[in-house]
Amino acid sequence: MSTEQSEAVVLRMHAWSETSLIGTLYTRDFGKISVVAKGARRPKSPFEVALDLLSVCRVVFIAKSGDALNLLTEAKLARRFRAAEHGLLRLYCGYYVAELLDKFTHEGVAQPELYDLVIDTLLRLEQNDQEVRAVVLRFELQLLRLVGHAPRWRQCAECGCQVESSGWITYGAVAGGVLCPACSVGGRQLIRIPASLREEMEKFATEHWSDISLHALTDNSRAAIRAMMTKTITSLLDQKLRLPVYLGELGR
Repeated sequence: MSTEQSEAVVLRMHAWSETSLIGTLYTRDFGKISVVAKGARRPKSPFEVALDLLSVCRVVFIAKSGDALNLLTEAKLARRFRAAEHGLLRLYCGYYVAELLDKFTHEGVAQPELYDLVIDTLLRLEQNDQEVRAVVLRFELQLLRLVGHAPRWRQCAECGCQVESSGWITYGAVAGGVLCPACSVGGRQLIRIPASLREEMEKFATEHWSDISLHALTDNSRAAIRAMMTKTITSLLDQKLRLPVYLGELGR
């Protein structure tokens, strides 16, 4: 056993006993960890509000081996998630970020770049001048890139040939990218998109906001983008997530 510390964002917390909580944190230095916070439900808890969902805090924990829960000994609040001040959609988008992060990561695998992406995304969701659709799409595509599931936009996801078109192209959610005409035949969960849209999707998958045109998400493209992302993520996880049902406005 060793005592460790890191910055963390709270992904899940629920009651474990009358006085304690168990939950999941995503830390910058240790990746995802499961913890037990003894005494966290007491009226004068040493953790106070540091363990609220999506709070960012500085944590100290005793690392356990095997399947045992890590023992959280200290959590000092750095920042609360305040997106609800700008509407429920932004709040639900934050919950969606937490759900995606939990589903696509494994315990004990540190990815500082992914942690920084999460913090940046949560900050942008709190800012009313940030286009919420762009913020969510960028997180989805960057997350998929960082966990090794980035959609293919130039080569056919099945045969690898170049997919060139100035008109419409076919995106295969199960295949994980665009498809050539031959591979489109008999494909599953296909979505027709304008070729210009894939260029914007590529930009959202890059590292810098300066590469992104927030005006690219036109009314006509929003539904197609939501269909692509929802079906791709569902296919990769082999399950439907809980939060997308609350995010219908992103596709309108």
